[in-house]
Amino acid sequence: MAVFGVQLGVTMVMASVLSKIIPHYSLARWFLCSTGLICYLHPTDEELRNIAGIPKDKGKKGKGGKDNNKGVTEQDDGVFTVPRSIDISLEKSIIVPGEVMQLKYYPEYMWLMDFSVCSAAVYFITEIYLSVAPAKVIEGEVNLSMLWCLLVIGFSLKIMLSLTLMYFRGDNSGGEKTMVMLSFFTYLLVALGMLIIDENKLELGLDLAYSSFNQSAASFFQAQGLATDGSASKVTFKIALALMCALIGSFFTFPGLRLGKMHWDSLRYSSGNNTLSLYILYCSNIPCNDVG
Repeated sequence: MAVFGVQLGVTMVMASVLSKIIPHYSLARWFLCSTGLICYLHPTDEELRNIAGIPKDKGKKGKGGKDNNKGVTEQDDGVFTVPRSIDISLEKSIIVPGEVMQLKYYPEYMWLMDFSVCSAAVYFITEIYLSVAPAKVIEGEVNLSMLWCLLVIGFSLKIMLSLTLMYFRGDNSGGEKTMVMLSFFTYLLVALGMLIIDENKLELGLDLAYSSFNQSAASFFQAQGLATDGSASKVTFKIALALMCALIGSFFTFPGLRLGKMHWDSLRYSSGNNTLSLYILYCSNIPCNDVG
C-alpha cells in the first residue's frame, strides 16, 4: 500500500473542505435558515393596548382600575392584562443565522450534520474507488471510510450522552432520572432475553460475528507481535452487547417520546388533508390501515 494512496488523499481533501469551506457554506445552517422556516414575533405593549382597547393615558376605570366593558385591568406600574379570547395577528419573521446561533446545542448540531455529509462523501468515493481499482492495487489497504463512519457514530453517541446527562442535573429532575433508568433496565432485560434465545430461531448472526471478530483480533495481535490469552468469552461478548443496546435505548428515551408527540400532532392537525396525512404515514413507515 502506498503511503499517500487514493483513500488518504480523499481523506485529506475532505478534511480541508470540512475546515475551510464548511464554516462558510454549511448544510446544517442552510436547513434551518434557507428552507422557509419562520418564527412569530411577540406583540409589543402598544399593539396589545390598541387591540384590547386600553387608552394610553387612561388605564384605570372604576374601582380597582377595571374596565367593566372591556374586562381589562391595568395597575399603576404600567402592567396590564388582556382577555384570553383576544384576536391577535402575529407578524412573521424568517429565521436568520444570528437567531439560531443562540440556541443550545446548535454548534453540536452543525458539526454533526456537516461532518456526516463529509463522511458520506468519503464513503461513496471510497466505495467507487474500491470497486473499479485493480485487486493488486487495493490489496492490503484499510478502508478509511469506515473510520469516518465510526467517528460519526461516536460523535452522535457523545451528543446523546450530553443530552441525557441534562436530566440528571438539578434538583427538580426526579421524574426524568426515573424514566431514563427505567428505560435502561427495560432495554437491558429485553436485550438479554433476545440473546439467550437460540441462534437458529432469531438468526441474528451473532455466532458468525463472534467467530469473525476473534479471528480478526487474533490475526491483528499476531501481526503486531503481541501475546494474546485467547478469544473472549461468548457470554462476556453478549453481556457487553446487551449493555451497549440498553445504553443506546436509554439515550433515545426522551427524543423518541418527543418524535412520537410530534408525529401525533402532525396527524391531528392534518386530518383534513388526506395527501399530507398519507405523506406523514409514508415517512414514518406506518401502514395506512393501522390508523383509524
